[in-house]
Amino acid sequence: MNDTTLPERLFRALADGALHSGADLALAQDVTRSAVWKAIGQLREIGAAITAVPNRGYQLDAACTPLDVAALRAALPAELAPLVERVECAWTLPSTNSALLARDAPSAGHFRVLLTEHQSAGRGRLGRRWLGTLGGSIFLSLDTCLAELPRDIAGLPLMIGVCVRRALSAHGVQGVLLKWPNDLVARRNAGSASAGLDKLGGILMEMRAEAGGPAHIVIGIGLNVELPGALQEAVADAGASATDLRRLGLAHHDRNRIAADVSAECIRGLQRLCRDGLDAIREEWQGADALAGQAVRVQGAGAEWFGVARGLDAAGALRVEVDGRIQTVLAGDVSVRGVP
Repeated sequence: MNDTTLPERLFRALADGALHSGADLALAQDVTRSAVWKAIGQLREIGAAITAVPNRGYQLDAACTPLDVAALRAALPAELAPLVERVECAWTLPSTNSALLARDAPSAGHFRVLLTEHQSAGRGRLGRRWLGTLGGSIFLSLDTCLAELPRDIAGLPLMIGVCVRRALSAHGVQGVLLKWPNDLVARRNAGSASAGLDKLGGILMEMRAEAGGPAHIVIGIGLNVELPGALQEAVADAGASATDLRRLGLAHHDRNRIAADVSAECIRGLQRLCRDGLDAIREEWQGADALAGQAVRVQGAGAEWFGVARGLDAAGALRVEVDGRIQTVLAGDVSVRGVP
């Protein structure tokens, strides 16, 4: 038997979405049925939506593609594959971003890609918790080393948002919008300018650098592929609302292909940012701006004020019109929410 845990092996066995008897699972794994029952409980505790059918067995509520290093690496474009030093798929981690930040940076101009099936301490912007589901989410981080920081490095989350949106569009996903500074969203009632926004994914950029030295850049991306109803309710209880790629037209559920294409677009995007700055994607970002022309509430530094979102300035800050005058909001300093 390999060194994977029983819950991980059972997850892979159930990933086809078919009904599997407890006896067959126990026989295949060379364990007792009681051990299978306990492992199923552990899978449920970390977010797997598994139905137990009396006297028949267990079934994952939605089929999924388990993460696989070989499949993911094979899906990377040939011209970028030599730049990717390492691809890893873990079973569980506190945070993919934290795991990469704790290591030495890759070689300058090269990249590493890390995914995990389960995150126990996933983080969003401003320290918010990131919720996901086993088999129905993508938790991905990639890192690189830059000899020197480009002028527009603060706008990297904007660039990555455009890149992720491009990759998803190639997989049939429609209606993805970008919410400044680092969210991927979709309108709850398409076609209505004032419709609410559902969260699809988020981006978290972190950096470790010394004055005058190279910078270790880590880009974390979380995406909802297919959310079960229980998680939708948990997100709602947290005061938010979410959607997933399946609801937005995803053509297939191969998370390895999606992750490979997202990684490739992000690598190209970082290269583009270093070469051309934000000018390369500002117009494309503005065309997907979820807040354009919307009344917004800005909170930060102990203050709260209201205005109308007017897109990006040259440095990637959010322009907000307040009483006829434009004020700029810098990434990381504020929280912006659409006003109903």
